[in-house]
Amino acid sequence: MQALDGTMTLIETVRSRRQRLAELIDFPVVLWSGSTSSRNFPANTFPFRASSHFLYFAGLPLENAAIQLEHGKITLFMDQPSPASALWHGESATPEAIAEMMGADVVYPLSELQTFAAGCATIPVQDARTSQQQTQVLNRVITNELQGRDRELAEAIITLRLTHDGAALVELRKAAAISVQAHKAGMAATRTAKTEADVRAAMEAVMIAHNATPAYSSIVTVHGEVLHNDRYHHPLHAGDLLLADVGAEVGSGWAADITRTWAVSGKFSPTQRAIYEVVLASHDACIAAMYPGVEYRDIHLLACRVIAEGLVDLGILQGEPADLVDMDAHALFFPHGVGHLLGLDVHDMEDLGDVAGYATGRTRSDRFGLGYLRLDRPLQVGMLVTIEPGFYQVPAILNDPSRREKYRNVVNWERLTDFSDVRGIRIEDDVLITETGTDVLTQDLPTAIADIELLIQPRNT
Repeated sequence: MQALDGTMTLIETVRSRRQRLAELIDFPVVLWSGSTSSRNFPANTFPFRASSHFLYFAGLPLENAAIQLEHGKITLFMDQPSPASALWHGESATPEAIAEMMGADVVYPLSELQTFAAGCATIPVQDARTSQQQTQVLNRVITNELQGRDRELAEAIITLRLTHDGAALVELRKAAAISVQAHKAGMAATRTAKTEADVRAAMEAVMIAHNATPAYSSIVTVHGEVLHNDRYHHPLHAGDLLLADVGAEVGSGWAADITRTWAVSGKFSPTQRAIYEVVLASHDACIAAMYPGVEYRDIHLLACRVIAEGLVDLGILQGEPADLVDMDAHALFFPHGVGHLLGLDVHDMEDLGDVAGYATGRTRSDRFGLGYLRLDRPLQVGMLVTIEPGFYQVPAILNDPSRREKYRNVVNWERLTDFSDVRGIRIEDDVLITETGTDVLTQDLPTAIADIELLIQPRNT
């Protein structure tokens, strides 16, 4: 795919994307933007987020709109704003003006969409109102089990979105830069913070100040062993590690995803330092090994081997690292995949399931150490992925009787107790594949312990 110049206008960018789609499929398409969902009563809604597939080809985060794409041409369907909307939300652009912004050839009221929808493929939208509308307009049930033309459309979109054009990279770099600032603010806030919520507030304040939002529910926790922790009430104590998995989404929808782990006191303990260095070695080895054509699965297995080697050196695991990975012993402490695609979605295109993450003919493994791998494709120039190895002491895994029995000869459980002050450590960066290797979009946020400690400074409590 030829990269676009990041200075291209919105119209030029989305026109190019629509033309490239037309080169891959020969049938019409309808994509819906989606609707807001109510929280507890109809007028109190969750923040609206347009469908990423709609955003990719329309370029504007419209609500209650649809586009028809055929042979590179676009038709917009949306209604005139109501007088009540102007009263409560202010004046908004007319459908005609919006059509001009995205380069639409013509615009019609949404009620006329069914007239143009015969034979169109589509992608399911998540909210119930739009899902029902899709079924009614297309006169067929739209499900996540994509078949026929819907499946062909999904595969064409995946082909386009797997790698990023120049316009997308401009936005992705913005999201990364804001996220780096947010993490630095969180580290600084740790000096005086009393709870996880204090640090989260400092990080998300940076996003708000840049007219960005969290790309996902922020994870800011002293319980790093809870992989998707979304509670922020725990107090911060000097001996704790704080894991922050926080990324910004800019107004155009493009996302970042960064994790750092630091000592609340500003100084890692010897045991925390030892495990952190194992995770960092895995992180660094993965990025160094990434080139076009390299299998992402092999990068994951490299992360596993480096972690196994480090845990053998620390006396936690016993045996040959390669054998330990083959038997999934490393997954006792590193159960998830090494990362995922990143773009308009923080887990890009995961609404399409493994059709996006897995190359044709590949399926998920049922192995303990591979079953959570989200991406199994060769790396390509322009692909943006995360690299996020970790170490966790998850009670549900480590206390499981069957796993205790299976791994009784390769885990030194007594030695593991020496590392009780390490609940969870993860280090994550956003890595762009280039012709010569990689470009780490989040490299301005340090990973070395000495640099992180300088950003936090010791606290006296």
